Amino acid sequence: MKPVITSFLDTDMYKLTMHAAVFTHFKDVKVKYKYTNRSPQMTFNREAIEWLKEQFKLLGEIKLSEEELAFIKKAIPYLPKEYLEFIAEGGFEVNPEEELKFEVKEISDKPGHYELDISIEGLWIKTIWYEIPVLALVSEAYFKFVDTDWTLDGQVEKAYAKTEKLLQNNIIFSEFGTRRRRSFETQDLVMQGILKAAKDLGKSNMVLGTSNVYFAKKYNVDPVGTVAHEWMMGIASITNDYLSANKNAMDYWIETFGIEHAGLALTDTFGTDSFLKSFYPPYSDAYIGVRQDSGDPVLYTKKIAHHYNEVLNLPKFSKVICYSDSLNPDRAIEYAKVAHENGLKATFGIGTNFTNDFQRKSNPSIKSEPLNIVIKLLEVNGNHAIKISDNLGKNMGDPETVRRVKRELGYIERKYAGDNEAHRWAA
Repeated sequence: MKPVITSFLDTDMYKLTMHAAVFTHFKDVKVKYKYTNRSPQMTFNREAIEWLKEQFKLLGEIKLSEEELAFIKKAIPYLPKEYLEFIAEGGFEVNPEEELKFEVKEISDKPGHYELDISIEGLWIKTIWYEIPVLALVSEAYFKFVDTDWTLDGQVEKAYAKTEKLLQNNIIFSEFGTRRRRSFETQDLVMQGILKAAKDLGKSNMVLGTSNVYFAKKYNVDPVGTVAHEWMMGIASITNDYLSANKNAMDYWIETFGIEHAGLALTDTFGTDSFLKSFYPPYSDAYIGVRQDSGDPVLYTKKIAHHYNEVLNLPKFSKVICYSDSLNPDRAIEYAKVAHENGLKATFGIGTNFTNDFQRKSNPSIKSEPLNIVIKLLEVNGNHAIKISDNLGKNMGDPETVRRVKRELGYIERKYAGDNEAHRWAA
């Protein structure tokens, strides 16, 4: 069987930066990850399962080449020297037979339909890489064997048209679509469409790059990204200190990469209100801005603008807000206007709308919905790992731990009109 994932670079850049931070501070920490299908109505058949079994095995054959290592050093120059030596000596190599557990459960009232049970377990520095390629493979399996009523025809043109619309409205963005792409080939075609549109319009500088390090290398653009919820979740779980979790996470991050490479702060792991209690100098000065990934984007923008401009008395347009939650061009244009009205510079990470936007081949008026799938930390050193985002649909982890931490943090429950996780990209 031909492997789909052929390079360790076929992942999001923040997996490399987080891997470096884990290597620097938490070499001996053991973790367990758990796969969740937030769209449970979308199930798998036996063909998809058998294909996935083989693809998962093939992950263990990947080696980091000298050419790839050279690209990483050039593209992400602030990675620690000791970390680069670690991955050069095989620190990225994985053993799926020991670290990746894959089981299935047949649905009792739907013979031939299966739910996937995927978990990843081992040292954090050995297992952190799995998340993105495993999700990409699961998505590809579904659309290769279950929902096959679609075609790749027109994907370059569709990506071109979206990019044209974004750039004509002066939207600065990155491609963020690896984890839920319909296929590897889809993401490749999307990158071609994005970059051709940017070149034709003379606005290549407004496409910041791609989160996918492999495609950044292939198309000679910047890899883009900083940190994921996993980092804050892991540190909170290790320390069992949720009141200081965001501050501790920022301290470790800055210690790893230097204050000048802090990047964007992700605010919603335990609710943005809790994060902002720690987001004062030197942290608010070090980070160039924040990333919005859950909750109401308009209310979030106003909250962040108030913190920067009123609480911290920073000049307007001195900080960035990066929107990354379920975006399409129209939403990006809308949120850019809101950001401008509130004195923030806006950038966008657009993922699934680029790499998994399809109609049914048999009836183009009907959308072929993407899977909404995630892999999150479940345990760290035997402790529960949880996530409490800015909307209910994205909360994850042991329910009792979630309730306890919400009480500790004074978390206020909010419902958001856009939090239908089962059909997140249906419209």
